[in-house]
Amino acid sequence: MIHGHITAWVLALILFVVALLLHKGGKAKGFKIVQMILRVLYLLILATGIGLLFSVYKIDVWYILKAVVGIWIIGLFEMILGRVANNRRTSVFWIQFIIAWILVLYLGFEKLPMSFLNP
Repeated sequence: MIHGHITAWVLALILFVVALLLHKGGKAKGFKIVQMILRVLYLLILATGIGLLFSVYKIDVWYILKAVVGIWIIGLFEMILGRVANNRRTSVFWIQFIIAWILVLYLGFEKLPMSFLNP
C-alpha cells in the first residue's frame, strides 16, 4: 500500500506542475481537466494514507502530524491552483507549500518507523 500512496502523490505533484504550465500557456480547458484529475488523485492519496495509518500497530502523534500535514498539502494544491486561475497572488501559499512538503517528507522518510530509510 505504501507504494500506491507514494505513486499517487508523485503523480499529483507532476499533474500540479502540468496544471500550472497549462494555465501559464493559456490553455484553460486543459487546466480544468488536469485539475479534475488531480481531485481524483487527492481521493486516492487520502484513501491510501488512511489505509497506511490504520495498518500501523500503534498510532502515535507523529503519524497524526504527518496525516494533518498531508491534508494541508492537498489544501495548498487547491488554494494555489484556485488563486492562479483567478490571477491572484500565491506567494504566501508557495512558502507554506515548501514548508509543508519538507515536513511531510521528513516525517514520512526519516521519522516514522514505517519509512523506507528505517528498515
